[in-house]
Amino acid sequence: MTGLIAPTGFREYDARWVLDTDLDLEGVETLGLALATLLYELDSPRLVTGHDYRSYSEDVKAALIRGLVAGGAEVRDIGLCLTPMAYFAREALGVPGVAMVTASHNENGWTGVKMGAHPPFTFGPEEMARLKALALEGGCIARPGGRRIAVEGFADRYLSEVASGPKLSRPIRVVAACGNGTAGAFVPEALRRMGAEVIEMDTELDWTFPRYNPNPEDRVMLDAMAERVCETGADLALGFDGDGDRCGVVDDRGHEIFADRMGLMLARDLVADHPGATFVVDVKSTGLYRTDPVLAAAGARVVYGMTGHSHMKRAVAAEGALVGFEKSGHVFFAPPLGRGYDDALVFAREILRLLDRSGGRRLSELEAELPPAFTSLTMSAHCPDTEKYAVVERIAGEYRALAGAGGIVLGRGILDLVTVNGIRVELEGGAWLLVRASSNKPELVVVVESLDSVDDMRALFHDAVKPRLAAHPEVGGWNQEV
Repeated sequence: MTGLIAPTGFREYDARWVLDTDLDLEGVETLGLALATLLYELDSPRLVTGHDYRSYSEDVKAALIRGLVAGGAEVRDIGLCLTPMAYFAREALGVPGVAMVTASHNENGWTGVKMGAHPPFTFGPEEMARLKALALEGGCIARPGGRRIAVEGFADRYLSEVASGPKLSRPIRVVAACGNGTAGAFVPEALRRMGAEVIEMDTELDWTFPRYNPNPEDRVMLDAMAERVCETGADLALGFDGDGDRCGVVDDRGHEIFADRMGLMLARDLVADHPGATFVVDVKSTGLYRTDPVLAAAGARVVYGMTGHSHMKRAVAAEGALVGFEKSGHVFFAPPLGRGYDDALVFAREILRLLDRSGGRRLSELEAELPPAFTSLTMSAHCPDTEKYAVVERIAGEYRALAGAGGIVLGRGILDLVTVNGIRVELEGGAWLLVRASSNKPELVVVVESLDSVDDMRALFHDAVKPRLAAHPEVGGWNQEV
């Protein structure tokens, strides 16, 4: 086994390639054999696998399983599923490993695998580096005894889990937006089991994604969700990405509430029953967590961590956090609320329960209780995988030099530089800007926030960040801009 398997597909915490351009099915078999070898090294050669709804995902999964079985692994195949369903299956079936075939929210043509050896964690940089070495350097070991075991009807077990606990005490009308991705097969039923009145939107499975890519951070999906809320008078819209581990929110007015701000609303509510709780938020998240008076009065602790589902799972466990929030919509509820991994339906459930406890207040009213903050969309500029980390390091060096010289950004001094993941530049007056390398695409990721106005937030991007990045020839076009 060798085949086509581009080294750039091995990312910080999962693997992603463009099928037939960077990876072929023989390369997928090699990946499976390498993964089986690594799982033996980690003493967990039993695993769950499943696939998302793409035209080629079953073929990719079949090739992966062939490699895994050749490497002596025992594979429990749960079929078409959401990524968090595969995570849950590890614990429900008593199987420590996972290999979920999914391109997540990436466009058609992409494929990938999210992997782990011990629940609730998924691979981080160390495991991914070892997997890459095994696959590319021929260190794989074939072993006898491998087998595939089909697990039928597992979805109902998962749906019962995510909908467990008290049902909603009043009807809450929710638009369930799935972008014709995998979530459409499972999300409406789960929300109904929670007690919600569901208005389905793009829930029919269609791997061509005829209306928009299922990514609840993209403007086109958010706008479609907002339009449906206004048409139907729904209480909110919940949008799900291609593999069901991220959730986006639009309120009753048709306004998006990014997951970091939605997380702050949930954290404020949860500390009443969990005083002194710790919350982990990623570096793309609003700075309001640090200054929130409700969290401070409850003795809550807030820790900023690296963006990325594997990084956040580990940080939540290491910090003993109750919840971890990522601006992208990955949310990690630890016991007793969840199992420590990212599950969009658990996030959705807790949002619905927050509304149920609100005494009749609408989601927009709850959001209005937060201090104002004007946070941008997550914006990405093309930058080759082979160049992006070096470019970010050069940009970080420029900001370090600027801070050391007492320089200013749009009339504001630099208060702090957070370098846990790229460079986050904290400015006087509460504004900040972030530049980091995407962990799963050839892109640089940018977020900016102002506490003053939308215009100031836009100026931070157009006048401060975008020109600086444009000075680097490796940086190309933007996917969206404020």
